[in-house]
Amino acid sequence: MADAPTTLRRHWRRVDSAADGLTLDLGLYAVSAVFAAITAATSTLLPHRAWGGIAAVGYLVAAVAVGVQLLLRRRTPPSRLVGLPARWAVTGFAWASTALLPLLWQSIERATGRTDRAQEEVLVVEQAGNRLLEHGTPYLGPDAIAALPPGEQLLGYTPYQPGMAMFGLPRALVDTWWTDARVWFAVGTALALALAVAALRAAPTTARRAQPATSADTAHRRNAALLRGVQAATVLPICALTLATGGDDLPVLALCLLALALAAADRPGRAGLAVGLAGALKLFAWPVALVLIVWGLTRRAGTRVAAGAIGLPVAALIPALLVDHDALTENVLRFPLGHGLVTSPAQSPFPGYLIASGLPAGRLIAAALLVAAGLAIAVRLARRPPRTAVATALICGYGLLVAIALMPTTRFGYLLYPLALLTWAPALHREPDAATVPMPGELSGRTTSA
Repeated sequence: MADAPTTLRRHWRRVDSAADGLTLDLGLYAVSAVFAAITAATSTLLPHRAWGGIAAVGYLVAAVAVGVQLLLRRRTPPSRLVGLPARWAVTGFAWASTALLPLLWQSIERATGRTDRAQEEVLVVEQAGNRLLEHGTPYLGPDAIAALPPGEQLLGYTPYQPGMAMFGLPRALVDTWWTDARVWFAVGTALALALAVAALRAAPTTARRAQPATSADTAHRRNAALLRGVQAATVLPICALTLATGGDDLPVLALCLLALALAAADRPGRAGLAVGLAGALKLFAWPVALVLIVWGLTRRAGTRVAAGAIGLPVAALIPALLVDHDALTENVLRFPLGHGLVTSPAQSPFPGYLIASGLPAGRLIAAALLVAAGLAIAVRLARRPPRTAVATALICGYGLLVAIALMPTTRFGYLLYPLALLTWAPALHREPDAATVPMPGELSGRTTSA
């Protein structure tokens, strides 16, 4: 068993580097094209069907482009059309055609009167922005929600942190296609990811003090790992679909990835601010913030991390708490815990949901398992605190994966968090020795400067 992580890491490295990464690129785009086509043909959600019809073409074109690159590589390996810059270009095209284009298309159709071109969370965020502008809080109190018609009570809830309402403010000011909340989700996501890439590319490594050939090889591996991480956060269907049809999770995820990139660049204060911004949007970022604070403590920077990681979410909560504390409690605590006036529709058949719905006292059992998993992670953090950004990302990824599996109320879409975090981890590595680069599956981070 001790050799299992090493074996998994070796297999992953072999698959990821086959044909300089082009083989896995081809598989990603081809499988995604099939997924999008099936979604277009079979999904019961109309925004998803609309996404699939456009995204399938985008993924197919990207797959063909990679196929051409593979052919060129066999004939002229040094060609610029098969290197990392070309792979970045194809990734950019894939994101534009499978996430941004469907998003804009649906936003425009919605502005012209189509009512089936956005998921409910888009409407919820935009209503929260309107309430924030008019009443100073994005939340309706329990009495106001109870007064709504039964079919509208679910949309009366805003199960997000107060900062999420900021994405709904443009719609509250101007009713047009570019004020659709998804457009601003995409802007926030793109900005956070661009800053994350810039932070990792600017971060120094010991390889820069080594021989030029070694330094160039290390830089290439880092950039290849970074590209793979960006693909996981953008063109992976679970992310592209989410951004085009709902989108509220993507800026949260991107800010978490930015925080980890800043941690790898040894910027603990800025890492705390980034994850704090994410925490001011959604609770999913709070576990990431906790693990980052523990990482900061190992570097005598816990206070700097915590100032932003805790300070920003608390600052966002205070105005809503002062305006209407009961409304805040109803939306942020009671509803997610299943004690609201209506039940959340997030009921994907993960183990936690199946236990909660199929066994006597199932909700208590599922809750106990979730608490036990949390305690196990807490013990892990206490006994072996993460000393690197790599270990931090892996603990967050595996921890969220377990939490999503055991939560009584959850969605398949939430898997975008652990998938992206685990794929992001190799890009955070600062050690020039390729043999030590961790891959998904290894909970260790041996680096000297992360």
